[in-house]
Amino acid sequence: MQTIEIIGAIIGLIYLYLEFKASKWLWPVGVVMPIVYIWIFFQSKFYADMGVNVYYLFASIYGWIYWNRNKNSEQGILPISHTPKRFIFPLLIISSLLFALTAFILVRYTDSPVPYGDSLTTALSILGMWMLAKKHVEQWWFWFVVNIISCALYVWKGLYTTSILFGIYSIISVFGYLKWKKMMLNQSYPTMASVNSSTVNPAK
Repeated sequence: MQTIEIIGAIIGLIYLYLEFKASKWLWPVGVVMPIVYIWIFFQSKFYADMGVNVYYLFASIYGWIYWNRNKNSEQGILPISHTPKRFIFPLLIISSLLFALTAFILVRYTDSPVPYGDSLTTALSILGMWMLAKKHVEQWWFWFVVNIISCALYVWKGLYTTSILFGIYSIISVFGYLKWKKMMLNQSYPTMASVNSSTVNPAK
């Protein structure tokens, strides 16, 4: 188990670096990483985490397609944006429902040792992955909470390599948010410059 944990940790760090840089290449890595963790979490009886990694697999395929189809015509990349305010209440409702449903399934039908913690991280991870696919800067908030809780759960379960990885994730989530916010502000400059240029020198 420890060898495959190390492999998963290495892939996870590569993925996190690419996510920090907002690189589209995080998505191919995001297809490989869940395959490793599906096995790890199945062996450790973290069934909700195992299930959410199946979701990660397909979400990574969706993210790759979405980022490539919705590029900014000037910069050639999908711009980072804030989560629209109209999404906040639906996201809270959906996360609550996902938590309740997952907890019910784990308590009733599995031998999961931590059904509620597992359910909470699963619900938040599903929404965090969706926000990442949409390139919303607030996705880092979700991952910070998920990573802190997951780190504690994996220490308790004895998955020490994975817990160290999630501890690193927790710290980088903070810097990732600051990095994306700075990138989001900077990405508007070329657009504003082009607008000003067209205003000063209108087309003849």
